[in-house]
Amino acid sequence: MKDLLHKYNIPTAAYRKFHQYEEALAYLREQSVPVVIKADGLAAGKGVVVAQTLEEAEKALSDMMVGKVFGSSGDQVVIEEFLAGQEMSILAFVDGETVRPMVAAQDHKPAYDGDKGPNTGGMGTYSPLPHIADSIIEEAIETIIKPTAKAMVAEGRPFRGVLFAGLMISPDGKPKTIEFNARFGDPETQVVLPRLKSDLLDIFLAAVNGTLDSVDIQWKDEAAVCVVLASGGYPASYPKGLPIQGLDQVDDGIVFHAGTAVNEQGEWITNGGRVLGVVGLGADIAAARAKAYEQAERITFEGKHQRTDIALKALQS
Repeated sequence: MKDLLHKYNIPTAAYRKFHQYEEALAYLREQSVPVVIKADGLAAGKGVVVAQTLEEAEKALSDMMVGKVFGSSGDQVVIEEFLAGQEMSILAFVDGETVRPMVAAQDHKPAYDGDKGPNTGGMGTYSPLPHIADSIIEEAIETIIKPTAKAMVAEGRPFRGVLFAGLMISPDGKPKTIEFNARFGDPETQVVLPRLKSDLLDIFLAAVNGTLDSVDIQWKDEAAVCVVLASGGYPASYPKGLPIQGLDQVDDGIVFHAGTAVNEQGEWITNGGRVLGVVGLGADIAAARAKAYEQAERITFEGKHQRTDIALKALQS
């Protein structure tokens, strides 16, 4: 992905990739901190470390390449420039060079309030983004997402489906690419799809049939906020198999199951790090946020952890 962006001059952070630990370590010691260490493979959303110190960066590199904490995903590691700013996620339906962006969302990656603690797969999201100018969102679409779709066509492997761009908006308002996924993203999708007014199947069929440019895609004005309920200890080690109470008490929200299972007694139990995503819908972010947290409080399980500041950035700006 980084190589493709570099080749086609699509904005992203400076980076280098390594197969050899000693070579990576030598390069790392020449970089300034914070610095980003990425396992170049699937790691359940946990293969990225934003190291604040050189010692932390060296430990992350050793854990990935020597300790193999992510298995073969750590055989190659990317060391990347740290991008400061606000995260933004834009998912798009893509059919070759045709890009139909969905409404923008913002995730909260760190585990704790105030964007503190280790990175996770996402602790909560919201959409729309009233504190981010439409011009910035449009610039991200025009300078990153559309050129990436065109680049894949130029490379002889045109893409059809959902393209997920994880972006960083720098303090000067310029979007850069953090990552791409070729799928709906979790937990962004939980606040994007509830805002879709059009029939999702019609959009999928249009992408498959090459007629995405002609399909009518409409979105609701309604806001959505998702609060993730995580297991105690996540994203490090955490228990599983704990009973979940209160799911039947949610009467004005949407509950997305992520890390759950049903035991032999037919009861819902925890079965992952991010257990549930609770979504509230409302006329604006404040109303949707209040509803999401009200509904989330009705659900309990031992060690339940959630951030209490999801979507506050939109209200404080």
